[in-house]
Amino acid sequence: MKAEFINPFLIATKNVLATMAQIQATPQKPRLKDGITSYGEVTGIIGMTSDEISGSMIVSFTEKCILQIVANMLMEDPKAKIDDEVVDAVGELTNMICGGAKVHLARLEHKFDLAIPNMVVGAGVEIPYYSRAPTIVIPFATEAGPFVVEANLSERR
Repeated sequence: MKAEFINPFLIATKNVLATMAQIQATPQKPRLKDGITSYGEVTGIIGMTSDEISGSMIVSFTEKCILQIVANMLMEDPKAKIDDEVVDAVGELTNMICGGAKVHLARLEHKFDLAIPNMVVGAGVEIPYYSRAPTIVIPFATEAGPFVVEANLSERR
């Protein structure tokens, strides 16, 4: 995956979390993903395709992190556990982050169409990737705990 694809995801993630949940998300050192399982307890997966490139963006939250993010979004106390409302919120965050990245990628002359997000609940669940390209993992640290954004984009043949 080209390095120019990483920054749009970094920028969009930081903006969405700051705006929607008043949480500062600090990116850590990106790395290649080892394996095909989910990182956190709730994961949003969204397919991305253009004339030249296809793949997916994944955002995966630890339980502690997403419960605090959703509490901030809804301006209420954190829930005791993940429920349908939390899973829906991850779907919305996935849409917003990917949509924000799409805007930045368009400025680089890459115009993507986005699929509807798929949600996965549970840590260590196998993730269906839309591309065979290596997956870049961008870990984020927040006061609520860690989460990751994964980008898996490759040229179409």
